[in-house]
Amino acid sequence: MNTLLYYIQLAISVILVILIAIQQRGAALGAGFGGGGEVYSTRRGAQKKIYYATVVTAVAFLGLGIINLLIR
Repeated sequence: MNTLLYYIQLAISVILVILIAIQQRGAALGAGFGGGGEVYSTRRGAQKKIYYATVVTAVAFLGLGIINLLIR
């Protein structure tokens, strides 16, 4: 059981990293380092769905971590 939870948490962590990596905040790589003086705009369309999927995946990752801790 503990091994199964470990592999599920590992898979969710990979999905979480991918979801975080594909989120767009700026048009170029320089925006990740503080560049780009764009104004804040609301998320729409696919960007909004990716954001919500990231939040759900992060909560699932945290929940599995707590369950793994309690099982040990």
